[in-house]
Amino acid sequence: MGRPRWLNAEEKRAWNAFLGTYELLNRRLDQQLKQDSGISHLQYVILARLSGAPDHELRMAELACAVSNSKSGLTYQIGQLERAGLVRRRACESDPRAVYAVLTDEGMALLERAAPGHVALVRELLIDVLAPDQLRALADGLGEANRRMLAVGDPAGESSAGCPE
Repeated sequence: MGRPRWLNAEEKRAWNAFLGTYELLNRRLDQQLKQDSGISHLQYVILARLSGAPDHELRMAELACAVSNSKSGLTYQIGQLERAGLVRRRACESDPRAVYAVLTDEGMALLERAAPGHVALVRELLIDVLAPDQLRALADGLGEANRRMLAVGDPAGESSAGCPE
């Protein structure tokens, strides 16, 4: 394997800034959504992905890829959302192994109520604190890292290869 290439000072600064920002941003978004809408940040992301899909539905495997979650983790979250009446599952007529998650009218209504506060907080905590060139560099850099990780897949067995970008 060879000697490790340790991070230099600038690389370490970038890595620590990313980790700290990610953790704080995710925690704050999760708190705001739970307080205002009774759902977690991950559940919001699931509802948002479904809202943007044709007929407001996605195959569970595709949805797991879209929200970067394991199939079992997604199944748990869909169960929670289903109990709350925000999504329902439907079987695929052409493939008995496939299951779709479908956004309900109640789920869409909750998403529409939650979105303004969520977007306002995303703007406050991240978007509006960056200059346009910083925002562009962030999107470009993280987009490239995401593309490479999707191309390689997950060594833990929950393959990301083949997930839509």
